[in-house]
Amino acid sequence: MEFVRRLWSDQEGQDIAEYAVMLAVILVIVVGTVRLIGSNANNVFSNVASSIQ
Repeated sequence: MEFVRRLWSDQEGQDIAEYAVMLAVILVIVVGTVRLIGSNANNVFSNVASSIQ
């Protein structure tokens, strides 16, 4: 616990926290985009498959 507290108050610890927040935001954006594209791509492939048959 002392290590985390020291990282939080240290200048380098603040950099680590900022990178962690940026990584979390990027991860949320990527996951949301993949889910959106994935569902749309599934619909397109289903429509093409049904039109071929």
